[in-house]
Amino acid sequence: MRVLVVADEEHLAGIIAAGLRRDAIAADIAHDGREALAKMRLGAYDVVVLDRDLTGLHGDDIYRHIVERGLLTRMLLLTASGTVHDREGGGVEGPGPGLGADDHLSKPFAYEELLARVLALGRRNRPARPQVIERAGVTVDTARRLALRDGRPLPLSRQEFGVLEVLLRAQGAVVSGDELIEEVWEEHTSYRTNAVQVTLSTLRAKLGDPPVIETVPGAGYRLRER
Repeated sequence: MRVLVVADEEHLAGIIAAGLRRDAIAADIAHDGREALAKMRLGAYDVVVLDRDLTGLHGDDIYRHIVERGLLTRMLLLTASGTVHDREGGGVEGPGPGLGADDHLSKPFAYEELLARVLALGRRNRPARPQVIERAGVTVDTARRLALRDGRPLPLSRQEFGVLEVLLRAQGAVVSGDELIEEVWEEHTSYRTNAVQVTLSTLRAKLGDPPVIETVPGAGYRLRER
């Protein structure tokens, strides 16, 4: 899952993004509405977490961008109180037509609550996927953030877990390095970086023998059958 956190308060945006990354969610940050729109034009996001108190470009304009382009992106609006007011000042309880948000969360909030809302919106954005995936004796439980090889727990980093999940979901199909960058890493990771190769090297070491991740020259990587 890829999330864009939009907040002009750098401390708030940093805390949210750091928490999401710890929970194996790729998170980018924008500090104003125009920066948010620029990033949304460059890449697809499953969820946008938008601070209602954002200065400059209004949150409604960001939502209008999502609707006009037919994007599947969901919006979680962070509000200053339990009551959300639309641009004209009228009050609506919860996300209303003037806001366009799919969900809202009042500040201050517990991170665990924000995470639950983000995950719920992400599930609405995608077809239902199995939470437990298995191939060649390798198992990933996405709900519990647990990875196993023949029943042996694997202590994986966020990137290692993300790469393994993408390869498992492909079920033997080849996944390119660019696709792995897009799915697992944040926006500032260059497609020319060796991050994929380094992560695959450490992941292969943790998976152990016999090797299950195969390099397909000129194409990418795939998970073998036994």
